[in-house]
Amino acid sequence: MIRKPAVANQFYPGDKKNLTKEIESYAIKEEKKEEVLGLIAPHAGYMYSGRVAGSVYSVVNIPDNVVIICPNHTGMGSNAAIMSEGVWQMPTGDVGINSQLSRLIKDQSKNLEEDEQAHVREHSLEVQLPFLQYFNPNFQMVPICLAGRDLKFCQDIGLALARARKEFSQPILIVASSDMTHYESQQSAKRKDEMAIEKILSLDPPGLLETVRRENISMCGVIPTTVMLIACKELGAKEARLVKYATSGDVSGDYDQVVGYAGIIVK
Repeated sequence: MIRKPAVANQFYPGDKKNLTKEIESYAIKEEKKEEVLGLIAPHAGYMYSGRVAGSVYSVVNIPDNVVIICPNHTGMGSNAAIMSEGVWQMPTGDVGINSQLSRLIKDQSKNLEEDEQAHVREHSLEVQLPFLQYFNPNFQMVPICLAGRDLKFCQDIGLALARARKEFSQPILIVASSDMTHYESQQSAKRKDEMAIEKILSLDPPGLLETVRRENISMCGVIPTTVMLIACKELGAKEARLVKYATSGDVSGDYDQVVGYAGIIVK
C-alpha cells in the first residue's frame, strides 16, 4: 500500500519547503540529545501543538527504527491495526515500514491484526512523521493504530513490543501519539492533565488508565500511552520527564475551551 497524506495543508503545510521551515521553527537545535525508550508527543495542528512536539523531539536521539502508536479517531478498521508492508508518502519524503520488525511485533500479540483501513485517514500518526524525518531522514517505522480497550489489551500489545525489541538487533524508539484534555477551560484542563501526567511520570500504566477514566479526562491517546509505558517498563525504564506542557489557549488566547499538549520522554 502507498499511503497518501490525509491531513497535509490542514494540520501542517503540504509542500516540503514550507513544512521544513515550520518544523525548523519548533526545533531547538542546541538541545543535548538523549537516548530514550519512549516518548509522548501531541498530534494537533502544528500551529497549536508544534512547539510541544518540537521540544520533545529536540531532546531525543531518533534511531533508525521507530514504532508509532496512535489512537483511532475515525472508527475505521481493526481495534488493533498494524501495517507490515508499504510506504507512507509525505511532503518531506517517503517513510518506509520495517516489515521485519512489524511481523516480530504482530507475532507476539494476540490482538494486533494486519489492517490498512484504520490508517487511511488517521491524522494522529501522520503528523509525527515530519518531526521524525527532520531529525532522522532515514528512519523506518512500524505504524500501530489502537481503539480504546482495557488494561489486558494494553498489556498484550505492550509486552509484544518489548519481546520484539529484545529479539530485534537494533535500537527502537516507541512513540505514543496523544493530546491531553479536550475543550475544557484552561484551569480545568491543567488540573486534569496534571493528574494524568503524574501517573505517567510515576511509570504507572494501570494508574494512568484508572485516573483517566475516574476523572473523565479526555486524553485521546491514553491507550497508546499505556501500551508505550508497559513496553518501556518491561525494557527497563527507570524514569520519565515532562519536557513541555502547553494548551491551545497559549496560542489562540481563548482559555475557555482549550486542548492540552504534553511532551514526555521515558528513559
